[in-house]
Amino acid sequence: MKKSTKITLLILIFLGLAALTVWYMATHNLAVLDPQGMIGEKERDLIITASLLMLIVVVPVFVLAWAFAWRYREENKNAKHAPDWEHNYIAEYCWWGVPVIIIVILGILTWKSSHELNPFTPIDSETKPIVVQAVALEWKWLFLYPEQGIATVNFIQFPEKTPINFEITSDAPMNSFWIPALGGQIYAMPAMRSKLHLIANKCGSYRGASANISGDGFAGMTFTAKSCSVEEFDQWVQEVKKSPKQLNLSTYNKLLEPSQYDPVAYFVLGQNDLFDQILMKYMKPAE
Repeated sequence: MKKSTKITLLILIFLGLAALTVWYMATHNLAVLDPQGMIGEKERDLIITASLLMLIVVVPVFVLAWAFAWRYREENKNAKHAPDWEHNYIAEYCWWGVPVIIIVILGILTWKSSHELNPFTPIDSETKPIVVQAVALEWKWLFLYPEQGIATVNFIQFPEKTPINFEITSDAPMNSFWIPALGGQIYAMPAMRSKLHLIANKCGSYRGASANISGDGFAGMTFTAKSCSVEEFDQWVQEVKKSPKQLNLSTYNKLLEPSQYDPVAYFVLGQNDLFDQILMKYMKPAE
């Protein structure tokens, strides 16, 4: 096969992969790039901005790599061979100056966004936030609503345009709590209280998942996060309070047993300090 044919084939393969990528992104919902919450939107904008800045370097490198390979190919007898050529100041300024400027810009963006999007920082809002305590188990998610006196498994519901103050821990191997449509993930570890503040801009159902491989049941460790109106949320809370199941330390220990692909379950929260008890069970007693 001729070299020109090989090059043409490689170009066609590259264009085909690019077209396939564009088609996939246009026909599939990528939650990270189509966020439904304020935090998710800011994180998406940061990802796109940083990627475009880095492409300023990446694209020319790939273009020039192909151009040099083509110009100085064996068959091109007109390409000038200059082994002693060096120190083109314009070129030096470009390949040192442009990356330095981009790094400075990325550094400023990272500094600002690290403080603005700190997961432990509450969201400013005139609406009173709701508290949801998440516990990573094997292989399911337990959610406690201490203010409402209810608990759920693999399902959470909250009002739209209302800040959600997540308190997160684990009573199993280290895990990671993630609702891609609303914001980034944060780790859940035994004896530690992580925090995450999110908000949904509108009503909808969003996929939540474990973002850290944690054993056999990892693939099924998903949950649904539903945003709704305030009236619908209040009605849902009253319905959950009618559940015959009560969650206390005794029933929690049964729930703690490893299981996979657990269905949604509702409980009346029998102990409002259950989350703190889960945290303290791994603490060394004071001497």
